[in-house]
Amino acid sequence: MASTATHGMHIVSVKPCINCSPRKFMPTTANFSTELKSPMLKRLTSSSHISSRQSLFPSLTSTQSKNFENVVTRAMSGAVENTPLPGLPIDLRGKRAFIAGVADDNGYGWAIAKSLAAAGAEILVGTWVPALNIFESSLRRGKFDESRKLPDGSLMEITKVYPLDAVFDDMESVPEDIKTNKRYSGSSKWTVQEVVECVKQDFGSIDILVHSLANGPEVSKPLLETSRNGYLAAISASSYSFISLLSHFVPIMNPGIFLILYAFTFLASCGASISLTYIASEKIIPGYGGGMSSAKAALESDTRVLAFEAGRKHKIRVNTISAGPLRSRAAKAIGFIDMMIDYSSANAPLQKELSAEEVGNAAAFLASPLASAITGAVVYVDNGLNAMGVGVDSPIFENLDIPKAAN
Repeated sequence: MASTATHGMHIVSVKPCINCSPRKFMPTTANFSTELKSPMLKRLTSSSHISSRQSLFPSLTSTQSKNFENVVTRAMSGAVENTPLPGLPIDLRGKRAFIAGVADDNGYGWAIAKSLAAAGAEILVGTWVPALNIFESSLRRGKFDESRKLPDGSLMEITKVYPLDAVFDDMESVPEDIKTNKRYSGSSKWTVQEVVECVKQDFGSIDILVHSLANGPEVSKPLLETSRNGYLAAISASSYSFISLLSHFVPIMNPGIFLILYAFTFLASCGASISLTYIASEKIIPGYGGGMSSAKAALESDTRVLAFEAGRKHKIRVNTISAGPLRSRAAKAIGFIDMMIDYSSANAPLQKELSAEEVGNAAAFLASPLASAITGAVVYVDNGLNAMGVGVDSPIFENLDIPKAAN
């Protein structure tokens, strides 16, 4: 630890490393780099894990303690402990994430996995059983190597892929026609309960849960023409599956840690859960039918309720990202995804096509200690389209001088 505090202070703390089941502890360092100004810690922004067992400022003089108004916290590199990283990085080293709903390399689930991996998290994925063989084969053959590249040039490592069908909580709820379906042959332990038990046996715990699942068998039908079975199937796969996954994973999710620092209480670390929603939950999107708009509305409502329940009982944060349209394989099944992307580009405040990486980076932020006070939120990552009340590409507005992005 530094003995003086002229321009920076290094405080050693301990945080758990869960790269293996038996817990190890790795030293990390928080760097308070600023000129010290004014009354004590009025604003303390921290993404670090700080031990409250030692005095933070053992050698501050009375003059220095007056200079303490704006404190900037920087996470330090674990690999090079004494070399500060620039800016305010997202550091998820020592964290383990389970991403449910990754079956290829071009959807939001994959992008979120990449961003979490780039921040240092260990990645586990749950893949829909009928898509499992193709996904694992593509990984082994290097088909995804180009899209596995992280910002530092390394490849994202997926520690383990689990077969998963989140529509079923346990084997007792699986109908016989699914059990005997040839697309499920050769796979076992793929219900929610079984997958969580396997993760617990393999790794002990997780820190981050991502729900990237949605399915509406009658999505192309207007709501008035949607059958009861089709509607309930959309709700089951697209919203209740999140409740099921969270309720089963909560017992093995590492909870938040509250620290008290000079009468200030803050959340230094926290388990985090993230799902994906869509603006059809609150606005009319013709063509997004079959009960899918209802399922997304339910998912957002559940996010708020689960944030309260999981926060109070388990110190787990629960948020959802309302992502704009993306040309993923799953979205193409809707049939008008290109039209929605063109509409968004023409009418959103930011006139550009949304990238999956932008959603992935937002998820990494929400999973990190930088978002330690954010829970129960719907976070829009859609170039601002959610803020618009009308489509400005309408001929009605052709005589208005509406700014447009340069080509």
